[in-house]
Amino acid sequence: MANNEVLLLKPVDGLGAEGDQVKVRAGYARNFLLPQGKAVPLTQANRKHVEALKKARGLREAKELDGAQALAKQIAKAGIAIAVKTGEGGKLFGAVTANDIHEKLAAAGVTVEKRRIHLGQPIKTLGKHEVKIRLHPEVSVELSFDVVSENPIEPAATA
Repeated sequence: MANNEVLLLKPVDGLGAEGDQVKVRAGYARNFLLPQGKAVPLTQANRKHVEALKKARGLREAKELDGAQALAKQIAKAGIAIAVKTGEGGKLFGAVTANDIHEKLAAAGVTVEKRRIHLGQPIKTLGKHEVKIRLHPEVSVELSFDVVSENPIEPAATA
């Protein structure tokens, strides 16, 4: 299997950030990284760009960290309640998912990527719940929210 060594110009999830020298499969470099301008082949001339790229990386990471901390404060202030349909005895139809939480946050004016919301498992009960939102490798925030019934809860019929 052929491997190529490339210099990353932009951050690539699961691979590295700008200025990193990485070994990747030849096809991945040829078909994805190089055409999209995310990397260049590692040559002696390109090695000189490493310092400039690392400086840009430091500035970008500092900016992202500040943005993530500001967003964490905004999320901590956001109080959301998710109304769901329920049946007898307050049993939920379906479950509350990360998509539902994402929509409620967007309605509250907080913009966060859906993939950043980490539910251990879908929520299937009424009441107060917490979910972890990972905004940055160094910044995560716990969002507390209520799951309420949108219709009156009817007592369960005993047979």
